Amino acid sequence: MPVLPKQLVVIGDSSVYGWGDTVGGGWCERLRKDWSKFHDFPIIYPLGVRGDGIEKVSLRWEKEWSSRGETRRNKPKAILLNVGLNDTPTIGQKNGRHQLEINGFEYGLERLIFEMKSQTQVFVIGLTPVDENKMPFAGCLWYSNDFCHSYERRMEEVCINQNVPFLPTFREMYSDNRSKNWIAEDGIHLNTHGHLWIYQRLKSWDILNKWKES
Repeated sequence: MPVLPKQLVVIGDSSVYGWGDTVGGGWCERLRKDWSKFHDFPIIYPLGVRGDGIEKVSLRWEKEWSSRGETRRNKPKAILLNVGLNDTPTIGQKNGRHQLEINGFEYGLERLIFEMKSQTQVFVIGLTPVDENKMPFAGCLWYSNDFCHSYERRMEEVCINQNVPFLPTFREMYSDNRSKNWIAEDGIHLNTHGHLWIYQRLKSWDILNKWKES
């Protein structure tokens, strides 16, 4: 009887969906295609929804994750979580209230990861830079790199406290002089070059590779 490959559910927002990458379909799709070349590598299920934040992912993750085990008694062996950017902006003005205030974001992430971890292996990816000159997004949302940095730091702290592998992406991308060329015209999504950067970073992430090959 053939051995069923493991499944990796990648859940999050438009970054997981691949919005902005008109060539490769996004970093997740690039990774899925790369892994699909090998019959014994895990199957990747991309589950990105544009606009999702912590609260919406918390509502849908368990049903979506549990239904992708491919057989009745099997459940996917891991989740790769990429969410948070849509929780960072202020609404209406630069000094307005946040879509989700940072302490509420941290609390929501703690609960979400705790719930996921009780069911399966969890990996978490950080946030990505924005182009502040293009704000406000959609005429009302003010994203900023200071907010992205602060929220990613909270993400890292939560992951450290729960012993969950975390891949920080914001600091590394933002410190690269080329990063402004990796952001789409709308100011918040990655373009093809940005998605390629994330894909290459994930492809070389040792802890994910060890899980993949275990």
